[in-house]
Amino acid sequence: MSPPEPASVLVVTAVPAEARAVRTGLDGAGLTAETWSVVPVGVGPAAAAAGTARLLAKAEAAGTGYRAVISAGVAGGFPDRVEVGTLVLATRSVAADLGAESPDGFLPIDELGMTPEQLRGGGAVTADPTLSGALATALPSATAGVILTVNTVTGTVRTTQALRARHPDAVAEAMEGYGVGVAAAQAGVPFAELRAISNPIGPRDRAAWRLADALAALTEAAAALA
Repeated sequence: MSPPEPASVLVVTAVPAEARAVRTGLDGAGLTAETWSVVPVGVGPAAAAAGTARLLAKAEAAGTGYRAVISAGVAGGFPDRVEVGTLVLATRSVAADLGAESPDGFLPIDELGMTPEQLRGGGAVTADPTLSGALATALPSATAGVILTVNTVTGTVRTTQALRARHPDAVAEAMEGYGVGVAAAQAGVPFAELRAISNPIGPRDRAAWRLADALAALTEAAAALA
């Protein structure tokens, strides 16, 4: 007897509010729990990687598995590249602060002379083109570009400018995508990252954040996936 086909798409968020926004959109579109699993796994790349890896391993052990993994949630957007309240899709999820300082500036992890075996894919995960293409078709207004994964949210003009210079194709930053992507890559499961922009990257002005609008955009995006 052949093994059962993977039944679900796994959507990983950081916090419950993001998961509720996604579930609301999926439920409204009539997508069932047998088709989609939405799980909050915690904030930051370490929690995201560990939580995603555990979910993938449990599904594999049960003989079902997942057809795809999507990292979803809110994000900060680079001003003049994306607007607050809009959607972004990752072409790559990049670990923006994984590396080393030097007198000449920041050195990304893949420039430190390690072997491919040591790097295990380096500091970036490329989104699966088929999965990302399907998401782009369902969400034609979404902006495609690099989404940075950071351990410390950017809060100064200086750091914003440095990130812009190092990552000219970046459109947004969040805290989980790279971790989710690494777990998916090591499990051999297609990966994508979808974000709704809640605030501009730069000096932290909580009064300017539009978290409710970003969560609403995430709900609309999830509904469109039907």
